[in-house]
Amino acid sequence: MIQFANGRLRPGTAVACALLLAGCQAEPDLSSVRANAERPIQRFHVVQTLSANPQVVVAGTQAGDLLVSRNAGQTWQRTAVSGASLIDSAQCPDGSFIALDFYRRVWSISADGSQVAAASFEKPRVALTVACDRKGGWWVAGTHARIAHSADRGQSWTLTDLEEDAQITALQFVDEDYAIAVGEFGLVAVSIDGGATWTRREPIPNDFYPYTALFASRDEGWVSGIAGQILHTADGGQTWARQPNNAQAAFHRLFLHEGVPHGVGTGGVVARLERDAWQPVPYPDPLPVFFGAGTSLPGQSALIAGSPGGLVRVIGTQAN
Repeated sequence: MIQFANGRLRPGTAVACALLLAGCQAEPDLSSVRANAERPIQRFHVVQTLSANPQVVVAGTQAGDLLVSRNAGQTWQRTAVSGASLIDSAQCPDGSFIALDFYRRVWSISADGSQVAAASFEKPRVALTVACDRKGGWWVAGTHARIAHSADRGQSWTLTDLEEDAQITALQFVDEDYAIAVGEFGLVAVSIDGGATWTRREPIPNDFYPYTALFASRDEGWVSGIAGQILHTADGGQTWARQPNNAQAAFHRLFLHEGVPHGVGTGGVVARLERDAWQPVPYPDPLPVFFGAGTSLPGQSALIAGSPGGLVRVIGTQAN
């Protein structure tokens, strides 16, 4: 019972009343907050790279989270990779993956997505692209036209310096011996001895800046650039010709899907090459988002694309 003295609360009674009222209030329900925090994909995630083998799909985010799906993108599990920002990835011959960390590390990911380990490198100081050769060697390229190679899973590195103030934006091993790198100011360099030596070729005209590149063979390849430009080479990068882009969007990832070149890019666009022209691929409920990552889902008539806002979209292509 509350006691009064001369019409006033006794000393200390006000505090007791406040405690009594607080005790009567219900505890706030934070279950929905906790459930949202435990979701593997968050709205702050920016999906920057995607790779897939027949077992898993792996996605790397700007915030340093590795997302793994074992059911073709239907559900995901999240693994935090401390202090990382994953910007590119590649699949190795044994089915494992490597992911490039902006902070000069390469993360190796087992073929089933269950094991992750990091290895550091010194140069290039800013790395932009990563590749795995047919022998399982790791390759990193980036600023100052430098290419680093490790044959022992990141324990040691050798550096090739093309002595050019340009950044390499795409690097691919087409077969065991032949590799091609493209970059800023139209830079083109090829290796015919598995990366031991590199030879500069005539640059892509007009100081072309390739966002991404795809080579289907030693001779045939494509580069994507600003304002939706797509250039095609049929002679290994010695000459280039522009191809029509009816999707009218810049592609930020190019990849083969069911043997056909595909691209994903700005405005939620998905496109594929048809009779020497790039055509948009229609899909249900398109969103005007920035697709910065994409890859084919092996063994399925579907591809997967990722963007900011924690969006990872599986897009069927069977009807096309």
